[in-house]
Amino acid sequence: MSRQTDQQSAQTTEHDATTTKREPSRTDDGIPAIIAKRSSETPVETEEIRALASAAGYRVIDEVTQVRREDPGTHFGSGKVDSLSDRIEATDASVLVIDGGLTPSQTTNLRDCLPDETEIFDRYRLVLSIFAAQAGTRRAQLQVELAQLKYALPRIETESDPQAMNIALEKGTRVKGVRDRIAELESKLADLPNPAAQYRSRRREQGFDLVTVAGYTNAGKSTLLHRLADDLSLDSTERHPDEANSVAAVEDRLFKTLQTTTRRATLEGRPVLATDTVGFVDDLPHWLVESFSTTISEAAAADIVVLVADASDDVETLREKIRVSLSVFDAQGVETQNVVTALNKTDLLTDAECESRVAAAESLAPRVVPVSVVEETNLETLVEVVCDRLPTATETVSMSTGDEAMSVVSWAYDHARVESVEYGAETVTLTLQGRPEILERMRGKVESVGESDPG
Repeated sequence: MSRQTDQQSAQTTEHDATTTKREPSRTDDGIPAIIAKRSSETPVETEEIRALASAAGYRVIDEVTQVRREDPGTHFGSGKVDSLSDRIEATDASVLVIDGGLTPSQTTNLRDCLPDETEIFDRYRLVLSIFAAQAGTRRAQLQVELAQLKYALPRIETESDPQAMNIALEKGTRVKGVRDRIAELESKLADLPNPAAQYRSRRREQGFDLVTVAGYTNAGKSTLLHRLADDLSLDSTERHPDEANSVAAVEDRLFKTLQTTTRRATLEGRPVLATDTVGFVDDLPHWLVESFSTTISEAAAADIVVLVADASDDVETLREKIRVSLSVFDAQGVETQNVVTALNKTDLLTDAECESRVAAAESLAPRVVPVSVVEETNLETLVEVVCDRLPTATETVSMSTGDEAMSVVSWAYDHARVESVEYGAETVTLTLQGRPEILERMRGKVESVGESDPG
């Protein structure tokens, strides 16, 4: 890039302040892309859009940011669009990724001003492309197709976006039939078996309480799972390089996979399966968030959903993220009383800031527990609140002593919370707490051994 171009890029006016950043050429795999972001205020953050572009398989070779009001015609304004066109030509980038939602007309106007064959991805289309690449189940594939067509529909109706029209045609759908296809997909999804119900039945038969950890990316979900899990710690990532079998990173990753991670945890003596779901992403429309709600189907199956929220967000951002999260949970059939909100990263706040965040969260969310997962502040309280909401019953059983009785005692430790074991000369007496169906199974095992007559 020439010095003159750099000087021009650094120029600012009252209505248009622009910064640029060019990375050195890389040899990483991936299609070369330029990212661009406009904001009405500084600083203009690009970390997340870079991560999204990387997750979609693009190699970011250049970055352009702009501070000004949105231009209704081209999003950026004609001068900045000319600059983007020059940069695309100079870098041989084939993709322009824009951190924001474009209207159909803005997409068309931008395409007319850029070099031929330049692909334009706004934030929504980029996320959809990631979902499409990662969707592995039939339900996920149908949900992604549905979201793609909902995105494409207004662009097809105005015949303003050939890329959007291709989305429909690639799915074997004529433009005039997009609405019918949307209705067909919604019907198919409604008829599919509920994965949450299947998951719930299987895991509860095995004796586990189910806890789902959900929330926005970088709120601290994966770190919390490491704190809770029996076989993980914050430094365990070095010992578990296989991503298919372990949590590969403490920090939440942007759609590295749409698969969830489940670990066994013991909370106050109760065996629990804790599931870390894919993180929500900022600034997505509600219909697009719902397009990957299948990845949190475990939330609907869970006894408790722990919503991890980032207390370091400003109050309005925090409120909006909690509102969207609760809306997604509601769409999955999660009852409000089964949600516990972990307000994380309180170590980054003053006492006054923490109080304001707690008040904001409590105005929207169920039970709010301020925590610092990294510093383990208030985690015991969080665990207590979760356990208080798990379905619980208590039972005392007695059986004749012997090898079979010892096997039952061992089974009880694996499937419930054993409060006491008393060994007599002829009897073994247990008092245990757990899921009602587990205690019912326990009674059956005691009967098969031979229940002792307490008299």
